[in-house]
Amino acid sequence: MEKVELSDPPSGLENEFNTLLTPGAIQFLEELTSSFNKDVDTILWHRTARKVQIDLTNSFPDFASANAHIRNDPSWKVSPVPRRLQNRHVDIGDTAPCNTERFHRALLSSAQGIQVDFDDGNCPTFFNQIKGIFNIYQVVHNKVSGIPPISKVPVLMLRPRAWNMVEHNMMIHGREVPGPLFDYGLLMYHTGRMLYESESGPFFYLSKVESSLEAKLWNDIFVWTEKKLNLPIGSIKATVLIESVLASFEMDEILYELKEHSAGLNCGIWDYAASFVNKFGHRQEFLLPDRSKYVNMEKLFLKSYMDLLVQTCHRRGALATGGMAALLLPENRASQEYQNVIEAVTRLKLFEIEAGVDGFMVYDIDLVAPMQKLFQTQLEGPNQLHVIPDISVSQSDLLTMPAGGVTLYGLKYNIAVGIQFIDAWFKGEGHFFYCGKVEDSATAEISRSQVWQWIRHQVRLEEDNRTVTRNLVQFLVKEAESELATELGLSHTEKQRLHVAAEIFLEIVVKRDFPEFITTYLNLDHTFLGGAM
Repeated sequence: MEKVELSDPPSGLENEFNTLLTPGAIQFLEELTSSFNKDVDTILWHRTARKVQIDLTNSFPDFASANAHIRNDPSWKVSPVPRRLQNRHVDIGDTAPCNTERFHRALLSSAQGIQVDFDDGNCPTFFNQIKGIFNIYQVVHNKVSGIPPISKVPVLMLRPRAWNMVEHNMMIHGREVPGPLFDYGLLMYHTGRMLYESESGPFFYLSKVESSLEAKLWNDIFVWTEKKLNLPIGSIKATVLIESVLASFEMDEILYELKEHSAGLNCGIWDYAASFVNKFGHRQEFLLPDRSKYVNMEKLFLKSYMDLLVQTCHRRGALATGGMAALLLPENRASQEYQNVIEAVTRLKLFEIEAGVDGFMVYDIDLVAPMQKLFQTQLEGPNQLHVIPDISVSQSDLLTMPAGGVTLYGLKYNIAVGIQFIDAWFKGEGHFFYCGKVEDSATAEISRSQVWQWIRHQVRLEEDNRTVTRNLVQFLVKEAESELATELGLSHTEKQRLHVAAEIFLEIVVKRDFPEFITTYLNLDHTFLGGAM
């Protein structure tokens, strides 16, 4: 194993570390990484080149004419999914498996699936990765008292990190390992066969895929793994999250590349909306208005994206799933506030069901039952594969930003979310609760993206016509820091950490060039700075 350098076990997780990182598992990770390192580099270079080309030519993404034969051929379909994936009505989202109590509670729920999350809702410290993968290992191997066998609990939809993340604690051939290969490799090595034999997997969510080239890479990884572990080709199934505007023009091609391994596509709102700022945020025509007032799934660019995703999936026999309800139910079930949350979530999710989705996610486990009931009242059977929207979605439909301005409330809300996400990250947490909702890296992305864009375009506030400038944002950041410290009753040390988070938020939103992902920025430029605080 001289090709491999591995950090010491996280403090207190020596047994978990030694259970997972056995000589066989390390060799598997070494072979996996060595086989695909160049391909990972290639897709990341391709992302950079594509962005540069768009900027140099001031062009717009479109449906590629070179792939028209794939899009226009009605004969091909994805392979049917296994029995346990045919009903995807309600998954529990943002379930970081390092949070043992929430993970086990989700396993005991009536949900169809659990998004076992190493990405948006998770902070990938070495402790969290080892603890989370070990918790999955324990459950799959039926070693947890009170948790039924894996075939009797909701299916695990395993979400490794996205391609923009690296694992700092393992180097192979002198390079840090891509984060998704570390997560995926350990999960497959230790649980892949048992999940397959129990008809419960292995099933994955794939985050932040931007092109069919990236889908092809994942397909190649799946085939390699199936051969290495002596699993039938097509055993692994994956749902691709369409979180980039560029990917929305390649949905047919993404399904085509994953034909034998596809579990469908997923549409969400905030990572997708943030991708417009990521790719085109410096251009005035892509100015995104206040998300708290003017951005929702009913707007043309998001409704078109969801309709196209449903149509594309169902034409190909693939499942189409919607986003996650972030609202949290209050404890008092008799309160008007509780009823208001139920009604708000029902309205949002009914909109998705009527658009044809086969399922969606909720964060609050207590929302599973009422949302399952909603599905049962709206349709018969496990899914809506028979519903193929009779629509035609154009390039313009997908790229036209909604009308609207910027409010002081929206600016303050985005600032508060951005600061608190960085603060949570420093605590080793990938999500937090604020104003009755769960917030994670997706909402942090859209929050800091909007503040950066509003400064860049010097937008004016609706209330008093003030221009959003660095000075105004600095003032509001200090105000937010003070208010949060008071509201949360922070200690002196916690106030120091929050101050650092506020400083880094300011650093990000005034950068001359837009940092592509907030998680990459924190993971590479400020490697778990809070760990030493």
